[in-house]
Amino acid sequence: MPRFALLPLAALLFALPAMAQDAVTPPNPPAPKPATVKVTLATTEGPIVLELEKERAPVTTANFLRYVDARRFDGIAFYRAMKLSWGGLIQAGQRDPRKLFPPIAHEPTTQTGLSHTDGTISMARFAPGTATADFSIMIGDMTGLDANPKATGDNTGFAAFGHVVEGMDVVRKIQAAPVSPTEGEGAMKGQMLAAPVKILTARRTP
Repeated sequence: MPRFALLPLAALLFALPAMAQDAVTPPNPPAPKPATVKVTLATTEGPIVLELEKERAPVTTANFLRYVDARRFDGIAFYRAMKLSWGGLIQAGQRDPRKLFPPIAHEPTTQTGLSHTDGTISMARFAPGTATADFSIMIGDMTGLDANPKATGDNTGFAAFGHVVEGMDVVRKIQAAPVSPTEGEGAMKGQMLAAPVKILTARRTP
């Protein structure tokens, strides 16, 4: 065989180590997951475990944890169940004004990057910056509650700050409970649970 016929093969062999090295070069590592903290709501219908976004929604999460650590959520209840064809929400809160901390700054979803998808926990409010101790859990995607800069009027939405990681069956059971046809005011009329579901304790979860 002529000597020059070996040159392409030799060139290929010398190239193999570099090709192999390129093939095993690891990709860039994924970005670390934002820091979270877990809280368990022990209700009369069963436990609901929340994962709160203390890095992406620090103000809202710190406010919720303040109530948890002060045990001011112990004994409150889920009192509202919005029932829509595609989902809805349940709402709970501290109703005793003596146990309320000052309102917090509003953290819109355009700032946190969160969204009102199935299982999201979000703060109830009136005007932006009035949220205290009422919160809701979404059943189904409720992205209409996200901030919408293109909308007119109050377009900052509600402050999502975590999601349910265990106990969505409990959430759906609470939503399915009977409501009073007459109780409630305005848009909330007919959404008040006939028998509110008590939160026995709210505790940080390791």
